[in-house]
Amino acid sequence: MTNVQLQTRSGDNGKPFERLVKFIRVRSPEGARFVEFDFAIGDPSLFVELVMPQGAFEHFCRKNDVVHMTDEQMQAVDAEMEKWRYGEETLMAHNHDRATQ
Repeated sequence: MTNVQLQTRSGDNGKPFERLVKFIRVRSPEGARFVEFDFAIGDPSLFVELVMPQGAFEHFCRKNDVVHMTDEQMQAVDAEMEKWRYGEETLMAHNHDRATQ
């Protein structure tokens, strides 16, 4: 079993949950009526997919003091999703590899 290290902020003010970093990854195109995004708490790889109108999304981000996932975090999430979708040593994984070349 993997030991997951949750990312935290300094200074919990007596609220340990508030110390956990809240990540977002916007997936919708800029200027879309509804914002589609991933939201994670503490670990960018454990996220939920959410959809909100632009104004609600902006309020949500301010209220939760979110940070955008880094390119490295997004690549790790994508790689993990590919592994679960296609496997590593399966016929589907090899077919997918050929299709992306």
